[in-house]
Amino acid sequence: MKTILVTGSAGFIGSNLVLRLLEEGFQGQPVSIVGLDNLNSYYDPSLKEYRLGVIARKAEEHPEHSYKFIKGDIADKGLVDSLFAESGFDIVVNLAAQAGVRYSIENPDAYIQSNVIGFYNILEACRHSLCHSEQSEESDYKGVQHLVYASSSSVYGGNKKVPFSVEDRVDNPVSLYAATKKSNELFAHCYSKLYDIPTTGLRFFTVYGPAGRPDMAYFGFTNKLLAGKTIQIYNYGNCRRDFTYVDDIVEGIVRVMGGAPARSKGEDGLPVPPYAVYNIGGGQPENLLDFVQTLQEELLRAGVLPADYDFEAHKELVPMQPGDVPTTYADASALERDFGFTPKITLREGLRKFAEWYKEYYG
Repeated sequence: MKTILVTGSAGFIGSNLVLRLLEEGFQGQPVSIVGLDNLNSYYDPSLKEYRLGVIARKAEEHPEHSYKFIKGDIADKGLVDSLFAESGFDIVVNLAAQAGVRYSIENPDAYIQSNVIGFYNILEACRHSLCHSEQSEESDYKGVQHLVYASSSSVYGGNKKVPFSVEDRVDNPVSLYAATKKSNELFAHCYSKLYDIPTTGLRFFTVYGPAGRPDMAYFGFTNKLLAGKTIQIYNYGNCRRDFTYVDDIVEGIVRVMGGAPARSKGEDGLPVPPYAVYNIGGGQPENLLDFVQTLQEELLRAGVLPADYDFEAHKELVPMQPGDVPTTYADASALERDFGFTPKITLREGLRKFAEWYKEYYG
């Protein structure tokens, strides 16, 4: 039985990952899952409580697995260290982070605390798990064997070359959020080299789906349209986004969890960093105006909005916002090469599932 820590487990991606593990286990075996989340108020905590409720019901349906939720913050070093000491994690999936490009301009402190200090605490705990396992002759525990962590397509900044490849240089972030995510990749590489910790970073491309983040465009647009407000479409609609449905993201995470970068020694006798980074995106960027059109159609189909809704009266084309980028476009060929997977779910399929969930959740 693998013991797995999922941080950010009440978040959008984290909760879906926990549900997948409770449903299927890991590599055909039962799992012991510890979920950690601080349930902060960046967006409505009731949505996080809803996700936790869904997880609790799923855990009851699958008693073959062990599941425990802890409310806490990865920036709390004492808490993180105690969790690692108590549970003996084999795999750590760090999805806890302060998300959002625009919010990083308004509240940078939150990003440093969670994305930098918090991630450092996770790395340190992984390092000490390996040290403790080496010092303990009586235990079979080998320490954390793989750290998988969330990066972001935001690290590509304003790169003109598309599609974005993990081989591209990403030295010019245009938001603090992007800078913190790039710092995660740098920290992970350092710890992989110094302490032989297998780490894999995943650059997610515009994740969406049911029970997602309300600050994301598809969710925020729906809320505003339902309230009779005007939605603002940035860069006058001249933006393209590589939308990735959450089930595809989770499939990618699960596959990567089981494929830790191999440990090896270089000619100098020191570790060759067991380090990897992958894009997870559909590789089919959608024009923002086309995306809005599809969203409208699916909201009408699900009955979220009335058939005679005047969309044109509730749309406004506005300039680009600070920290935003005109295009995100994933080259996910490395993920396909190493794990045999490329996201498959189309934007219409995904928005249809979101609209149906929205109708059910909000009535």
